[in-house]
Amino acid sequence: MASKARSNGVTLIELVITLALFGLLFSLALPSLSTWIRNNHIRSTAEIVQSALRTAQQEAVRRNRTVVFFLTYATPMVGAPAGFGGRNWVVQYVPTAIDMPVAPEPVVQTGRMSEVGSNNVVALATNSLGNVTAICFNSSGRMTTATAATTGVPNGDCNAAVTTFNISQATGTTDRPLRVIVDIGGRVRMCDPNRPSTAPEGC
Repeated sequence: MASKARSNGVTLIELVITLALFGLLFSLALPSLSTWIRNNHIRSTAEIVQSALRTAQQEAVRRNRTVVFFLTYATPMVGAPAGFGGRNWVVQYVPTAIDMPVAPEPVVQTGRMSEVGSNNVVALATNSLGNVTAICFNSSGRMTTATAATTGVPNGDCNAAVTTFNISQATGTTDRPLRVIVDIGGRVRMCDPNRPSTAPEGC
């Protein structure tokens, strides 16, 4: 009696082996993928901070006014208090006597760092005087000193000292934490603290 020809389909055993191999490869790649995602959140936040600071500096020069950049936990709007490590950012100019009695809306631009809080990212600004809640630029684009009463931003005191935004994971390991540094002359740059200071991208 002639034996039946084997069908061209896949057997259950072959399918189980294939799925097991895919599962093994995926589990090996998962740590690298998770690290890449975390580092991408860090870079995205650093780029937002850098871009917002440059916007504040450019607006100060364009408007010939002092412009303040600050982070806040509140809704980013007029009257929002500056907050250390806040997830929202605000750029607003400081009205002068010639803007009175009715000054135009002082808030120039606002935004949200969506990775801060939701993806365990922190952006903490410090300088030689301690924690920083606000940075002010004068009409020349340089950092300047101003009090909260002057800026009109509650807790929005500015001092002219080199300021570093340290952007990293709040907990756990970040392969590539980043920094955004603002110097007194107004230069804003992003750098990697894990790279040598002599490297273009190093701190």
